[in-house]
Amino acid sequence: MKNEIKRTNTYNKSLFVVGIAKTVAHEDDTRIDEESDEYAGSNNLGIGILELGLTIKPEQIVEMEAHVDDIDFNATAKEEKATRHDVMAHVHVFGEQCPLAAPIIHLGATSCYVGDNTDLLVLRQGFDILLPKLAGVIQRLAKFAYENRNLPTLGFTHLQPAQLTTVGKRATLWLQDLLMDERAIHRARNDLKFRGVKGTTGTQASFFQLFNGDAKKVKQLDALVTKMAGFEKHYTVTGQTYSRKVDIECLNVLSSLGATVHKICTDIRLLANMKEIEEPFESTQIGSSAMPYKRNPMRSERCCSVARHLMILVNNTLHTAATQWMERTLDDSANRRLVLAEAYLSADSILITLENITEGLVVYPKVIARHVAQELPFMSAENIIMAMVKAGGDRQVCHEKIRVLSQEAGAQVKQHGLDNDLVDRIRKDPYFAPILSQLDTLLDPSTFVGRAPEQVVEFLEEEVYPVLKNYKGLETGKVELNI
Repeated sequence: MKNEIKRTNTYNKSLFVVGIAKTVAHEDDTRIDEESDEYAGSNNLGIGILELGLTIKPEQIVEMEAHVDDIDFNATAKEEKATRHDVMAHVHVFGEQCPLAAPIIHLGATSCYVGDNTDLLVLRQGFDILLPKLAGVIQRLAKFAYENRNLPTLGFTHLQPAQLTTVGKRATLWLQDLLMDERAIHRARNDLKFRGVKGTTGTQASFFQLFNGDAKKVKQLDALVTKMAGFEKHYTVTGQTYSRKVDIECLNVLSSLGATVHKICTDIRLLANMKEIEEPFESTQIGSSAMPYKRNPMRSERCCSVARHLMILVNNTLHTAATQWMERTLDDSANRRLVLAEAYLSADSILITLENITEGLVVYPKVIARHVAQELPFMSAENIIMAMVKAGGDRQVCHEKIRVLSQEAGAQVKQHGLDNDLVDRIRKDPYFAPILSQLDTLLDPSTFVGRAPEQVVEFLEEEVYPVLKNYKGLETGKVELNI
C-alpha cells in the first residue's frame, strides 16, 4: 500500500496525486483517508449533541455508527456531480444508508465543520507518519557519523579545499539540520488545535439556537467534540474556517525539511562525483542506457527534485491566507486540496528515499586519502613553519622558502597535471634538515582535524541520542524502493 494523504473525492483522480503516489510507492500500509474521517467527525457531533440533551434518539446514533465505514464512493461521486457540493453529497448518500438518522445528519453543522476539522486531523496524522521516518534518517546518519568520526577528509569552503575535517563530522552538520526539522515539525504538530463547532461565521449561532440560548452547553459541545477528536484544545475564535495561517505553519516546517534534504543530497551528489562516497547501487542497477559504466546518484537526484517542489509549496499557503476575505472565501478550497496533499506526499517521498540512501552509504577511504594527500602539503605550511622556529629557524625566512616551493609544486599540479610534490621539495632543501625527522608526524592527516572526532561523539550523546529515545518502538526497518 502507499502511505498517502489525500482527499478521496474527484481530486484523487488528478495526475498529481497519481504521480506522487507512484513516487512514494513502498510497503507501508498506513493510509490516511480524509473522507472516512469526515464521517467520524459528523458522528462525533451527533453523539455530543445527544449527550448534552437534545432530542436525538440513541438508535439514530447506533445506525450511523453501524454504517460509518460503509462509504459508497461511487454513489457519492454521482451525487456530487449533481449537487456540486462534496459534503452534501455525502450527507445525502449517508442518509440513504441511515434512514432513521437522516433527519439529524449534519445538524447544526457547516461544510467547514466537516472539512476543516477533518483537515486538522489529517495534518496531525500526517506529521505522525513523517516524524518516525525523519527519526529513521537521523538514526542511520548518527550511526554513519560515529563510524566515520575519525576518517580525515578535505573540508571545502567556496567548494575549494580549506582545512581538514572528518567524514563523520560532515555528517553531523546534516544531522544538526535534521534535528532542527524534527523540533520544528514536532512543535507544529503539537501547536495544532481543533476547529470545533463554530457555525457559519464562527459565532456558534446555530448551536446557541439549538440549545435554546444555553451558552454553557454550546461551550461544552465544543470541548466535547474536541476531546472526542483526540485534541486537547480548540481555537477559541474562528471565522467559518480555521485561520489559513495554520496551513502556512504546517507547510513552513515541511518546506524547511525540503531544504535540508536538498542540501544533504546535493553534498552526496558532489561527493559521488569525487568518488569519495556513493549512495547504494544494486548489482543489477543500470546507471545509463548509453554508458554502461555510469553509477549515477539517482536516489539523491530524486530527493533534490522532489525537495525543490516541496520547498515552493509554502508560497501557495501564503497567498491563500493573504487573500481570504472577511470570514472566508472559497478560493482556498481547490488550492488547499492540491497543496496540502502534495506537501505531505512530497515530504514522505524524500524521507523514505533518504532512509534508503543513508542506510547504505558507501565510503571509499583510499580515494579520500588520495585527495587529502594532494592538498595536505599546502595545508601543512603553518605546522612546518612552527617546527622550524622551534628548531631555531627564522619565521620570515621559512615562510619565504615555503612560499617559493609551494608555487613550484603548484605549477607542477596545474600546468603539467602531475602530483603535488611539495613534501619532496621540502625534504630535498637543506634548509629544512633540522626537522626532516618530524615531517611524517607533521603531515599526519589526523593531526589536522582538530576536535572533529570528539565533537561527533559529544553531539551524538548530547543532542541526537536523546531525540531518538523519543521514537523507541517506532523504528523503521530496512527500506526498499520500488522504483
